[in-house]
Formats: sequence, C-alpha cells, structure tokens
Amino acid sequence: MSQPDSGSTQLDKQPSALLYVVDDEPMLLELATVILEPRGYRIKSFRDPELALQTFAAASERPDLLITDYAMHTMNGMELIEQFRRLEPRQKILLVSGTVAEDIFQEASIKPDRFLAKPYQAHQLCDLVKELLALK
Repeated sequence: MSQPDSGSTQLDKQPSALLYVVDDEPMLLELATVILEPRGYRIKSFRDPELALQTFAAASERPDLLITDYAMHTMNGMELIEQFRRLEPRQKILLVSGTVAEDIFQEASIKPDRFLAKPYQAHQLCDLVKELLALK
C-alpha cells in the first residue's frame, strides 16, 4: 500500500492555492479554515477588512481567491470587493452572506464572481472555491 503523501500523488495536484478569507466573526473564519485547509488550500484569514486590503496591496503573492462576508463592522463586503478590484481587476471573489441575497449586487458596476448564502454546507463552499479557481 502506498503512502498518501508520496511524491506520485502530487503529480495530479495543482500548487496550493492561496485564499484570503475575510469575516469579522472569528467562528466563521475558523469554520472556513477547517473546511478548506484539509483540502490543501493555504488560508490567510482576516477579521478586519481594512487589514485584508492593506495586506493585499503590499503582498508579493496575491491570493488566488478572496472569500468575504457581506456584513462587517468597518466596511461591507461590496465595498471591500470594489477596493480589491481597483487594485486587481481580475481578482476572483466569492461573496458570502447570511444577511443579504444576490440582489444586493445586481445593479452594482463591480460584482463578485459568485455568491454563497449562509448557512452553507461544506461541500457547497468547496465546490464554489474549486469552480472559481478553475476559471483562472
């Protein structure tokens, strides 16, 4: 029986994608990390959207995907999306919310690539992350 971490199993895997997860609720940041890290994604989590934006602006390695909540104290998810897209127009973004629906951005000039309503199942998050990363 071969070991799951042998070099041959890495041949069909892409390099580990970097994901920024932004949510002002620590439990929800932890949930996303617990779901996504075991699937090989590298997670940088942020409770403060301003800090996420500053980190993004200064980063030598930009994230493959931004996952952001909508309702946060200092800046809402749509405002954060606008700021990220000003710096990188092709940034892949998933908006997650338990307080608003997809119609929140229907009239917006800058939109997330996908939307996921809370509460969500782990497989829904994983499927959307995989789909968005495949669009690159």
